[in-house]
Amino acid sequence: VQFIVTLHDDWLWGWDPTPGIVSVWAEGDGRATIWRRLTDTDTLVRETAQFRPWLLLSSLDDLAHLGNSLSVDAADADARATTDIRYRELHGPGALRYLVSAGRWDTLTSAILTGASKRRGRRMSHLRDLESQTLHILPPEEQYLVATGRTYFRDLAFEQLHRLQFDLETTGLDPEYDRIFLIAVRDPRGTVTLLEAPEQKRGRNDDAAEAELITQLVALVQRCDPDVIENHNLHGFDLPFLETRARKHGVSLALGRMHHTQLQSRAARRGARSRSDATRRVRFVAPGRELIDTLDAVRRYDFSARDLPGHGLKAVAKHLGIAGPDRELIRGDLIHTIYRTDPDRVRRYATSDVDEVAALAQMMGGAAFALARMAPRRYERLADAGAATGVIDPLLVRAYVRAGEALPAHAAGDGTEHTGAALHLFATGVASRVVKADVASLYPSLMRAYRIGPARDHLGALLALVDQLVEQRLAAKARAKLEPAGSAARFTHEAMSAAMKLVINSAYGYLAAGEGLTRFADVHAANTVTRRGRETLGLMCRALAERGVTLLEADTDGVYFAVPEAWAETDERRVVSEVAALLPPLVQLEYDGRYAAMLSHEPKNYALLTYDGALILRGVAFRSSRAEPFGAQFLRRTIEQLLRGDVAGIRATYLDTLRALHRREIATLDVTSRVRLTKSTAQYMAVRDKRREFSYEALLASGRTSWSIGERVRVYRRQGGTGGVVDEFEGEAVVTEDARDYDVAYYAASLRRNVASRLARAFAPIDFDTLFADAAQYPLFSPELAAVRAVLTQIGSG
Repeated sequence: VQFIVTLHDDWLWGWDPTPGIVSVWAEGDGRATIWRRLTDTDTLVRETAQFRPWLLLSSLDDLAHLGNSLSVDAADADARATTDIRYRELHGPGALRYLVSAGRWDTLTSAILTGASKRRGRRMSHLRDLESQTLHILPPEEQYLVATGRTYFRDLAFEQLHRLQFDLETTGLDPEYDRIFLIAVRDPRGTVTLLEAPEQKRGRNDDAAEAELITQLVALVQRCDPDVIENHNLHGFDLPFLETRARKHGVSLALGRMHHTQLQSRAARRGARSRSDATRRVRFVAPGRELIDTLDAVRRYDFSARDLPGHGLKAVAKHLGIAGPDRELIRGDLIHTIYRTDPDRVRRYATSDVDEVAALAQMMGGAAFALARMAPRRYERLADAGAATGVIDPLLVRAYVRAGEALPAHAAGDGTEHTGAALHLFATGVASRVVKADVASLYPSLMRAYRIGPARDHLGALLALVDQLVEQRLAAKARAKLEPAGSAARFTHEAMSAAMKLVINSAYGYLAAGEGLTRFADVHAANTVTRRGRETLGLMCRALAERGVTLLEADTDGVYFAVPEAWAETDERRVVSEVAALLPPLVQLEYDGRYAAMLSHEPKNYALLTYDGALILRGVAFRSSRAEPFGAQFLRRTIEQLLRGDVAGIRATYLDTLRALHRREIATLDVTSRVRLTKSTAQYMAVRDKRREFSYEALLASGRTSWSIGERVRVYRRQGGTGGVVDEFEGEAVVTEDARDYDVAYYAASLRRNVASRLARAFAPIDFDTLFADAAQYPLFSPELAAVRAVLTQIGSG
């Protein structure tokens, strides 16, 4: 038993206890450089180690040409040997059963490609030309971490990392033509230094001045020697811009700790901070330091929370309360112009940028930091990785290699379709005295309760990891509660709890991913989980209904129901506890909250009013990035009035909004819809004669003749039906002169048809027509407004 527990600990945490690793860089020659921060003295040490680059193969056929040069890997073999190629056969039924290593990566790959070319009768120039089912390759750092059982940040707190933030201010967005004129740098102690291009002081604009500015940045980074470099949209704007400008001037961009190594890049696709929003991008690496883009953390947070007004730094900082009250704000396209006349204002602006990035990284960076303590990956890779393939997959690979077991290859499916999750909508309209009973991590709990795991995971590693994560997450939550609020210890435990929850809740997604997307995908096991989920949810709903509540909505996240007027909170909690006792072991039903009222619109689309007056909106029907701001504001206000019982207020808000439209009191920006372009300029022009689309026509009408897939633009309808565009910079609208030339009749009709209609299920049809009739066209046989009441309509389940 002790052996099994120890082995499972190895799977989750690794087995090498080396503390304080803050970065790892491995080379193809088998050399790994490790930087560690000593926790007791806060000093940095640099160590080197030799490892054998390795990969997994399904057979040795492509190495047969080596003859006796291919040898079995013995325990006492010299790890420093660079010329020999060795293999170790793994146990079990998995297809990838040969762990093959060499002293140098190029020696290993050359041997495989030579044999593969001979066997196939054609030249194979890269390992990616081979079938993915026949091999598994990890980046050099992960090879080292998996083989050694090491992980980042053991015994290190987030606050002990040396973190530096920098932000560029540029004359424009195109690094081919525009320049950097100011760089704000916040060092690990919190001191902000402003580097400014000398030409700005001399009134000149030459290459030498910008080159000197970049050189100063590199020197400052080397002097501060941070473990981590952070910024918002770091990989989307600052590093690509900086790399382009440095290359043009022939300036060394040695931002890493290995001074001979330039900033390096690997291909990726991410959103950018320019009009070419979806152009091909790269993720940069600086050997010896971790490059963290806080935009990744914001996107991950908003994927679940769905409450951010946008993903830009200023909007997020304001929403989260980390922007100072005197925060300087400057429209993006005016920064350089204002710098020429009021440089101090721009300096304050740039200082706030790096201060907010530091606070944002502190607030949202804990989960990725905690994941790096578990998964054998670089910290910066975990910060932008999905939890399923980005975290669970490395954990499983390490578990199998540690156990000496062969990994399965990616396999094609047998055509079985995946059955969906249970989702019931029992009623639409407005309900009062609403309770939510939360099913904590239902699918992972069912996987544990019924031991449902991938058929090809013969080690049971996925379930073992989930078991450990659940238990250790509960322990981390308990430890966090014992620490003072705001303390470093509490932050560490809460971050670990959040990271574990992220991985736990991704276990089912990993299992249910399409065949070939994850190594252990198993549609049959996933269907068993969803079947058990439907059974469990049905049991909960029946048991709740038998206890006198009115069911509203139920899915794998929990159940919403309304309670009788006479019930107190103790009655609500009692009912949830009674139903929780009926559920399978390890499946937990928790009392998750109570609300004064709820608008149930569609499955997973609802609004809640808390007892202290806060309004919560869920679902794309109420929260859509494409919604016109004036419509979103109208909807939020009228839903709040609805849930408070202020029917007359809804009517007044509707008429006030119509009047504001007709008087053009609403800004053009507030009638725009922010849309994502899915066709390039060439693609749209090729089909334009057959089918015209409003967004692209609006761009053409505004004079835009080029755009990119993925770019987001704000469009609106002008009088006469033509399209208009409101420009953006850094995700913020740029409005120099507001013509307010929008089509009033169109937006007035849209207000009722597309926005007010979200309240239709809350009223009888004749009452809805009364509330949202034009002032001059009040229904002839309508009831008095005072008699209109919200309704709740039972519809059964669906």
